[in-house]
Amino acid sequence: MRRLALILLLAACSGTPEQATAPDLDRIAHQYVRLVLGMGHHDPDYVDAYYGPDSLKAAADRDSLDLSAIRSAADSLIAELGDAMPTDADSMLVMRHRYLRTQLGALITRTRMVGGEQLTFDQEARGLYGTDVPAYDPAQFDEQLARLDSLLPGPGPLAERYQQFRERVMIPPERLDTVFKVAIAACRARSGVHIALPPAERFDLEYVKGTSWNAYNWYKGDSHSLIQVNTDFPTPVDRAVDLACHEGYPGHHVYNASLEQALVRERGWVEMSVYPLFSPQSLIAEGSANYGIDMAFPGEQRTAFERDTLFPLAGLDPSFAERNASVRLVMERLNHARNEVARQYLDGVVDADSAKTLMTRWWLQTPEGAAKTLRFIDTYRSYVINYNLGRDMVAAYVERNAGGDPARRWAVFGELLSSPRLPADLVAGP
Repeated sequence: MRRLALILLLAACSGTPEQATAPDLDRIAHQYVRLVLGMGHHDPDYVDAYYGPDSLKAAADRDSLDLSAIRSAADSLIAELGDAMPTDADSMLVMRHRYLRTQLGALITRTRMVGGEQLTFDQEARGLYGTDVPAYDPAQFDEQLARLDSLLPGPGPLAERYQQFRERVMIPPERLDTVFKVAIAACRARSGVHIALPPAERFDLEYVKGTSWNAYNWYKGDSHSLIQVNTDFPTPVDRAVDLACHEGYPGHHVYNASLEQALVRERGWVEMSVYPLFSPQSLIAEGSANYGIDMAFPGEQRTAFERDTLFPLAGLDPSFAERNASVRLVMERLNHARNEVARQYLDGVVDADSAKTLMTRWWLQTPEGAAKTLRFIDTYRSYVINYNLGRDMVAAYVERNAGGDPARRWAVFGELLSSPRLPADLVAGP
């Protein structure tokens, strides 16, 4: 049965010479969705969201393709797509063609990994997320730690001083829901001024425990998200804005709703109704969600909102807001240390204990926090690059194409959220 399904799928992927110059993107997109859903049978984390036709899900379940069959079918689709669209093709179709080809390539990489092939951190990041990850000199982290040391003077190791300071800005558990909902409302209001949100967009909010992530957006389709926040992680007051923007507005919720509206509903591009987590799309998703924080709260506006609204709601001393913002900026730069630790750990340069030690040294995590970070890396591996490197790439793209014009920045950002752009597009230009 599996062999027959593969023969039928490969036959559907083959085409005439005329099709080779102008491939049938709709048909290829349907086959792509079936392959992604089929990969979900082998990798439970692979399909992050699907809200497309039930018939494609039923077909993927019926096909029951093994990893080699998925890889062969993906190779055949890439060959049918060819290297480029005709020179007179519409720019959106060119992006669609490149998106399908690139996502299929990442699918092949994932089949290799799930099948047991060992890739280096850099090979994995390039194959899954379509980008090269810069190496960081530890001296860069030490420079940031020196800056933090000047912000948090006093006796004792810097890590202890940092943790003591952060304890003073933690949201009490009984106030978390109120603070988080106010932060979400502010992010939504600010984003809605610049991005047209679908009329029926909505989200549900849940608090959970026992996961390796801080928060997650599960997109359900019809402009509806489920946002879960893990209360195992203590929540400092500045994380309320981080998570509200990242998971909600103008982050994952707006990104998914924008893609659904612009590409699935208006253009009928079925491939955008499925989101394979380990793919170049994730660099855009995570990078835009993190840069979206700066879009919604540029410059001192975030510090003022936290000082005047969130600190009082959390029952915290607002006089800490300015210094907390300065500390946060340094820690954001130190976030790249997670990439370097992941690289060394996944490449076997350091073991688990050494990796946790590096996280306590470079990212000032507690031993418990470092263990949770390592748990995330064990599960998601090189995915960590999408948060910081992705954010840097999205920021550079928006700022290069918009300059200092705030309205233009939102326009460029909104176009990114509603298009099939990929990491290579961020580097190459608009």
